[in-house]
Amino acid sequence: MTSLFIDKAIIDWDKVEKDNYLRGIDAISGVGEVTFRNPVTFFVGENGSGKSTLLEAIAVAYGFNPEGGTKNYSFSTYDSHSELCDAMRLSKGAGRAKSGYFLRAESFYNVATKEEEYSRGPGGNPMHFHKMSHGESFLAMVKNNFRSEGVYLLDEPEAALSPQRQLALLMEIDRCVKGGSQFIIVTHSPILLGFPGAELLDFDDGPVHPIEYEETDSYLITSLFINDREGLLRRLIEEESK
Repeated sequence: MTSLFIDKAIIDWDKVEKDNYLRGIDAISGVGEVTFRNPVTFFVGENGSGKSTLLEAIAVAYGFNPEGGTKNYSFSTYDSHSELCDAMRLSKGAGRAKSGYFLRAESFYNVATKEEEYSRGPGGNPMHFHKMSHGESFLAMVKNNFRSEGVYLLDEPEAALSPQRQLALLMEIDRCVKGGSQFIIVTHSPILLGFPGAELLDFDDGPVHPIEYEETDSYLITSLFINDREGLLRRLIEEESK
């Protein structure tokens, strides 16, 4: 047993229909299990490579609402999650998480609305997320819900955050990790991917596999742009005009 709350996501492909689109996702099709070895794991890769699909299945298999929130949240504005969760079993470590949250960029507005509703209940601390900017409300929700000894699944959190706010999120992640929490995060952000000691799992070029920070497209393209912005844009524009 490990000290992580989730150490493996095990997929039984016999429970997935032969014509299901999940079998066409190269990164996960036929993969029997994905192992987590670190308190912070990032899923990286191109759009449509299966990162969010796998994260969502892990979240639902763990007991989270598909649209996000804590395990106590129960609402649905649009039922769009895949059947992968039905074929998934999670291997858990020795400890039991004291808190948890599934936070995804695409349904953040809906979760923020529910957060406000729940906070107005008996004994609640009324929150006003919709009176804040997107980035401010996102970080306020993190600070309000992320604690020690928790499981936190984040889907493209950078969508709401400026570079400075991404650094602030990194500090919140570090605070929670030092308190024994575990994070699994889908991101394209070279800032977030730089979290010290994190494991990066790549969803490009075949089945999901570990990758070094400096090998990710997020790092390579950002580095190329910063070091030779004019040259890169000139080449792109010239190719587009041909």
